[in-house]
Amino acid sequence: MAVPLDEAVGRLVHDGDTVALEGFTHLIPVAAGHEIIRQGLRDLTLVRMTPDIVYDQLVGAGCARKLVFSWGGNPGVGSLHRFRDAVTRSWPVPLEIEEHSHAGMANRYVAGASGLPFAVLRGYSGTGLIGNNPHVKTIVCPFTGQELAAVPALNPDVTVIHAQRADAAGNVQLWGITGIQKEAAMAAVRVLVTVEEVVDELEPVPGQVVLPARVVDAVSVAPGGAAPSYAHGYYERDNSAYKDWDAVGRDREAFGAWLAELTGSTGSEPPSTSDPVGKGA
Repeated sequence: MAVPLDEAVGRLVHDGDTVALEGFTHLIPVAAGHEIIRQGLRDLTLVRMTPDIVYDQLVGAGCARKLVFSWGGNPGVGSLHRFRDAVTRSWPVPLEIEEHSHAGMANRYVAGASGLPFAVLRGYSGTGLIGNNPHVKTIVCPFTGQELAAVPALNPDVTVIHAQRADAAGNVQLWGITGIQKEAAMAAVRVLVTVEEVVDELEPVPGQVVLPARVVDAVSVAPGGAAPSYAHGYYERDNSAYKDWDAVGRDREAFGAWLAELTGSTGSEPPSTSDPVGKGA
């Protein structure tokens, strides 16, 4: 049975958790990210292969202490300025970063979903990540003697995804570009899925991924919950919103106004532990 999003976030996401909000270009769980901000959660380790503007918003709101990722930016526009401000000026709070390759992140989720302690891949060779990221090691294949990269399994406390629909029993169906959502959900301790709608029966769709109810802890109905990204078959990507965010994200005062509007308060500028100077990054 579907539960309200505020109730689901309050029950499943806690201060200090490792939280993955996955979605690749589409079905990004923006509404859930905004609810995390509204509930004032803190000290989160945020995980995502491609953090974009919803992660910029979470970081700017002071929710995160660490970001684990493989690429970060405002797609098609440029930098994430709240992310840059947190890394370079510790505003609103210091942000630790752990950078991986796309292949490394994907394989970490797969290992976590498979119940394995680590993943092995050919990636990272020739990059500066080896030696700078303590979570990337080299191992020797016992069969060929080839040197390979090893990365630890990723098992988030909570994975949050958005999907097109679920049925009344809690089975979830998504399709289109599905990225790493299935693996991220299977690797997690707890799983929250926001959906466009709940239907009586899940009609088969080409290329579908179905998550059985047994791996989903809560389903919340959130029409438009992926906007401004898109939900295949429901609505298109709002390119103007990504462009507009660049101006908001660049300026601390503009971001503070956005945050106050989101949370319904009059003074929602996040707590700052560092320099009060400047507009941001």
